[in-house]
Amino acid sequence: MDTPLLLKIEQAKVNYLGKLAFDSLNFSWQQGQHWAILGDSGLRLSAFIETLLGTTAVIQGKLSRPFAEEYSRAQQALGAVHSYKDLIASVSQHYPIRNKANQQNFYYQQRFNSLDVQETVSVLEYLKAHQVAHQGPWDIEKVTSLLRLEHLLSSSIVELSNGETRRLALALGLLRQPRLFLMDQPHTGLDAQSRATFGDFLAAIIAQGVHVLMTTTSDEIPEQITHIARIQEGMSLTGWSRADYPHFEKKPLPLPWNVDQLKELLPQDKASLETLVELNAVCIGYGTTTILKDINWKIRAGERWRLSGKNGSGKSTLISILIGENPQAYSQDFSLFGRKRGTGESIWEVKKPIGFVAPELSRFFPRNQTLLKVILSGLMDTMGLFKKVSLAQEALALEWIRTFHLEDYQDVYFYQLPLEAKRWALLARALIKKPSLLILDEASQGLDEKQRIVFRDTLQWILEHCELTVIYVSHYEEDLPPAVNKLFELP
Repeated sequence: MDTPLLLKIEQAKVNYLGKLAFDSLNFSWQQGQHWAILGDSGLRLSAFIETLLGTTAVIQGKLSRPFAEEYSRAQQALGAVHSYKDLIASVSQHYPIRNKANQQNFYYQQRFNSLDVQETVSVLEYLKAHQVAHQGPWDIEKVTSLLRLEHLLSSSIVELSNGETRRLALALGLLRQPRLFLMDQPHTGLDAQSRATFGDFLAAIIAQGVHVLMTTTSDEIPEQITHIARIQEGMSLTGWSRADYPHFEKKPLPLPWNVDQLKELLPQDKASLETLVELNAVCIGYGTTTILKDINWKIRAGERWRLSGKNGSGKSTLISILIGENPQAYSQDFSLFGRKRGTGESIWEVKKPIGFVAPELSRFFPRNQTLLKVILSGLMDTMGLFKKVSLAQEALALEWIRTFHLEDYQDVYFYQLPLEAKRWALLARALIKKPSLLILDEASQGLDEKQRIVFRDTLQWILEHCELTVIYVSHYEEDLPPAVNKLFELP
């Protein structure tokens, strides 16, 4: 007897974000199969997920969804409005959280301002608002236990760390009572403990009849995955059972940039001060909750530090102090660039010598901001460009665009860009003002395997050719440039 078919794609030509993503896509998903999708193009990995969801333009070929046929007949008999999407959950790399007015109009400082926290619902309220009508095995108690969210139920959603937000997104997916669960790089933002227990999460949902498909890297394929497919350079997809998968050798990649051009753009002057950052018994808390306690840290010019800690340990809060975004900074004993905080300096003076890269910045730029404007905004330390720049400043931004091969996206709205273009643009935005201190918070998060290697090696090359002081946050050892050789770990 043939195994029931869940979904099938035949000879599909697919457009995604205005570009041809696949010219002849074939894929068959049968009951009992759980897929990991690999590839060297983050754009096509996301395009594949979106095609299964029905949000890309399939301009040729056929896509059938037998998994939803029985449900559709039952809903038709009841006269109910329905869709195959009722049975699918997805976790993308886009931020899903909205405020009480059902808008995503957050700003970066909001999670560090206790007054603004009131504008967002709690984790429990948010989960209650996203329960669906049709029955299934998942309720709030079960998903919060499975994803270790119980202690966060009373917290505002804007207070969550990157990894905690990721776990919340997985919980929201389960509350849809899905038959298919599609995940685009689900390990993104998770600390080592959360990644280690991710297989337990998959085992639990598979036991309840959920079928899983995830994009991931070759190093992070959970044992619950039964089949592996790789997106090939020719815009097609090849699949294997797990036992038959031929492991591909990882080859060193040359930097794709004109390195002479890149060197011309880098800061060449070493900081004039010996000590750039000095924290003395810094404590940060909200209400009865202590986030940071008695933090002492001295960063000297030219040092390259890794800032480490589990999800929720306070890494982002510590960074918010350094970049002038946390209002509690004024009550703390610490100095930046030889000047004690709270002695009359403006936030713009704090920000001027610091370049900052974090993937969540992407969601705070107004929707009318193009890639060019976002890069130029690094000169102003603003979340977007709101005043006229000089011809020299625009020429500098265009040099960065050419250096990172972003010419095709120069005038595209930032929110419409593929993820990898956003990552390089944010790095250019941080470096355009030639900072003394560069802070990178999960800067390569969500990139495919190839791009992560290029990002790491680009940073290594930069650190070999200039005197930048660096603080780097990453949950992945392999993403760290060798030049980052000091460790500061939060408990």
